[in-house]
Amino acid sequence: MNEQKTITEKIKKIVQSLIEKIDNAARISVSDAKDGVVEININSDDAETMIGAGGETLRAVRHLARVMARKTFGEPVFIEIDINGYLEKKKNYLRQLAVSTADEAALENKEISLPPMNSYERRIVHMALAGRRDIFTESRGCDSDRRVAIKPAR
Repeated sequence: MNEQKTITEKIKKIVQSLIEKIDNAARISVSDAKDGVVEININSDDAETMIGAGGETLRAVRHLARVMARKTFGEPVFIEIDINGYLEKKKNYLRQLAVSTADEAALENKEISLPPMNSYERRIVHMALAGRRDIFTESRGCDSDRRVAIKPAR
């Protein structure tokens, strides 16, 4: 077994140990690292509990998995966990929100602020609009009230 396969299997065991405490019937599949990120997909009949309000439980599980993997391997390991496609749907929603809001900001020549988001969500918005020359983005606010402002380019 090659080194990457061994790492992937160990990460799967780490995540399995966390997930079975929430839903022991959940099914886990792991993809080998792409661009240094190990992708884990979980299918569950109790996805609502596993995701939590606004993805809170999912973020906590991802954080714990990263901490446990860092302790196991002695270096940071980038792990992406998705439950029943929730994360992918959320990313698509944020990209669509970013584009439509940027179009509106450029068309109406005014600044528009999006609702508060965590750093992961703000990064998705910034990346979705990075190639546009008619607007620019910046994060504003503090802590849980931090949000992305989209402004027309002057």
